[in-house]
Amino acid sequence: MSDTLLIALFAFLGAGVAGLLGAGALWLLRRRSLTTSLTVVAAVAVTAMLAGTLAVAEAMFLSAHDLSVVTTVVAMAAVVSLATALVLGRWVVARSRALTLAARSFGDGGEFTAPHGPATAELTALSRELEATSAKLAESRERERLLESSRRELVAWISHDLRTPLAGLRAMSEALEDGVAADPDRYLRQIRTEVERLNDMVGDLFELSRIHAGTLALSPARMSVYDLVGDALAGAYPLAHEHGVRLVGDAVEPVPVEVDGKEMSRVLGNLLVNAIRRTPTDGTVMVAAERLLDGVVLSVTDGCGGIPEEDLPRVFDTGWRGTHARTPPAGAGLGLAIVRGIVEAHQGRATVRNIPGGCRFEVVLPAAAS
Repeated sequence: MSDTLLIALFAFLGAGVAGLLGAGALWLLRRRSLTTSLTVVAAVAVTAMLAGTLAVAEAMFLSAHDLSVVTTVVAMAAVVSLATALVLGRWVVARSRALTLAARSFGDGGEFTAPHGPATAELTALSRELEATSAKLAESRERERLLESSRRELVAWISHDLRTPLAGLRAMSEALEDGVAADPDRYLRQIRTEVERLNDMVGDLFELSRIHAGTLALSPARMSVYDLVGDALAGAYPLAHEHGVRLVGDAVEPVPVEVDGKEMSRVLGNLLVNAIRRTPTDGTVMVAAERLLDGVVLSVTDGCGGIPEEDLPRVFDTGWRGTHARTPPAGAGLGLAIVRGIVEAHQGRATVRNIPGGCRFEVVLPAAAS
């Protein structure tokens, strides 16, 4: 065996022993700081070099003077390596602690701000991820705040809307019970009307609870938009006649969609009722349907006079009923929230925008497969 191979073998054996000892030390100190780990790595590198050198020196019978020179060189290298490892470790640990403090701030409800100064590529990437997470948490907190606000408004409005018909029902039932009702039949008709109103409110609450709980079960089937709109117009005609509002549905293309007919009829019914109640007498409510590149759009246009720009983002929120001038005589502001929930369950979207003299509600649905 040549001298080069012998030197390599003895150097490998000496360095291998040092490496195994270093690996054991790293495993025992795995929960300590990064500074400790870097120091151990530097010490292992120097020790491995020294062990290999000593093994080769012993095998090759180097003189004491030569061995002393080699040992001195290795010792100086060890001092420099350990000092460099300590400096690097303390710097990385300091950056990690600064990043930890910054992360704690947005975990307590604040916003994340990356520490100033240079950092390693890994810490910089982590800072970017934390900034993105902080932005998502801020959006989530804002949505939660708006949802909680809408829930409080809903509870207040529902309490008010339930109290009024219940008080009327109690008064009319007591009048009938005491025999002081001048026109019992009129009282009975009014009681029936109030009961139906309460039933509609409870039905809306139940539908909305299913939507929020994600338990709204759909039974999609292929049908024509023309038939869907036709049925909705027929159901809304009595209310439109009562309010003196004209219903127009001429601009409806017979394009196919794959939807739950019952739920989509509720969507169109809610939009039409909302439009009719907010359109003045002799006004017009128009329904249209057409095919677009990304699906089918159903629109309901009313003559309400428009919605304030600051209220447009809240139109589909639970409990929103607009200003007092736009508040309908019945309902708890659940109709449009139900519209959005059902449409989104169909993988569609519901929007609203102002037009001259009124506003236009649009429902975009995916087109049926050919």
